[in-house]
Amino acid sequence: MPKATFTILGCGSALPTKKNFPSSFLLDLREKQFLIDCGEGAQIRLRQMGLKTNRLGHIFISHLHGDHCLGLLGLISSFSMLHRTADLHIHAHPDLEKIMDVPLHYFSAETPFQLFFHPFNPQVNELIYEDRTVKVSTIPLKHKVPTCGFLFEEKPLERHLIREMIDFYRIPVSQLHKIKQGEDFVTEDGEVVPNERLTYENVPPKRFAYCSDTAYDESIVPIIRQVDCLYHEATFLEEDIVRADKTLHSTALQAAEIAKKAEVGKLIIGHYSARYADQSVLLNEAASVFQQVIAGQDMGVYEI
Repeated sequence: MPKATFTILGCGSALPTKKNFPSSFLLDLREKQFLIDCGEGAQIRLRQMGLKTNRLGHIFISHLHGDHCLGLLGLISSFSMLHRTADLHIHAHPDLEKIMDVPLHYFSAETPFQLFFHPFNPQVNELIYEDRTVKVSTIPLKHKVPTCGFLFEEKPLERHLIREMIDFYRIPVSQLHKIKQGEDFVTEDGEVVPNERLTYENVPPKRFAYCSDTAYDESIVPIIRQVDCLYHEATFLEEDIVRADKTLHSTALQAAEIAKKAEVGKLIIGHYSARYADQSVLLNEAASVFQQVIAGQDMGVYEI
């Protein structure tokens, strides 16, 4: 089964630097690609990394600050020039479609693909996308404008059959699908054969949470509890907490506290302020609270 990966195209905050582009991320899950936010330079990073986007069908925008969505128009324009034909779905605050209306008219008026906007309310926790293998829900966050994170969850895979037991009980082919889904088997004599005797568990489904931009907010903990991987913004150091509070961002220490309270498997921090040339100080601060932490870097690929 293909690995689930989280690729950072940009993990800087509002002001781009030589090291970090603004926020944009590519999530690979169940052989699908999901773009999370689309700051300036997102398509440049895709080119630099040689990433193909033939499996990219859905883009999720956390909020309408420029460092999270100004790269969207350029990406759509390039898709048009590359003669993309597959539908593209954009999930965002309702105002994004209004904002994009005029520039799309001038710069991408004749796209060879269908572009669909799917509005949602960032201030409620709700399911906003679902297909056969993956579902996506919003995570309300605390920021200056309506903002949400996203919880990506794989659906459980069917259980593996134990061939010897299937043959032993002479189970008809017509019953195998139900058994893969966890049902017990009843023999002609009325004996109930527990599913655990006939199958074994498949690879556990992955859960990934994206939380940026946000002030420290423990209300998200129940939503993201025990995810395999959490990306949480860590814009400032604790010594700059006054600035963090004023701008409704988090410190590295606060990101780690959220990860610890939510008992996540792994924490990736990012959305660094341009004031920190040495980002190891942010990593060290987070690691003092939560050891399973990674300082995300542009063009980094991380297994979930």
